[in-house]
Amino acid sequence: MSEHVNNFGNARGGARLPRRDGSMAVYVISVAAELAGVHPQTLRIYERKGLLGPARTLGGSRRYSDQDIALLRRIQDLTASGLNLEGVKRVIELEAEVERLRQEVEDARAQARRAVEEVHRQYRRDLVPLHLSPVRWLPNQR
Repeated sequence: MSEHVNNFGNARGGARLPRRDGSMAVYVISVAAELAGVHPQTLRIYERKGLLGPARTLGGSRRYSDQDIALLRRIQDLTASGLNLEGVKRVIELEAEVERLRQEVEDARAQARRAVEEVHRQYRRDLVPLHLSPVRWLPNQR
């Protein structure tokens, strides 16, 4: 007998809540459309235009995550400001690129900070207090 695994990831239908981090695709198209304030057909159009990529069940049904809903709201904001769908797609691509570059810069800054800290630690190891110096320092007297 094969064991059935429910949508929450555990066998035999035991009660365990799913992890909700915003990326879990849980909403059917009608609920996602209602949450975003659009018609379900609009979601299908957005998917055909490449603006949205919902997860699919084994049966092929669309499932939307909280992140998808946030993206739908962003698309709605951009179209309400007068952009067509190609313009919306380009803006979203550019926003994603800016975020990727911002993260790259932050990573580079963190790496530079760690390198500077390591150099400072090395200096502290190499410096010897004057009174412990093996050679006595005398000012140049003429």
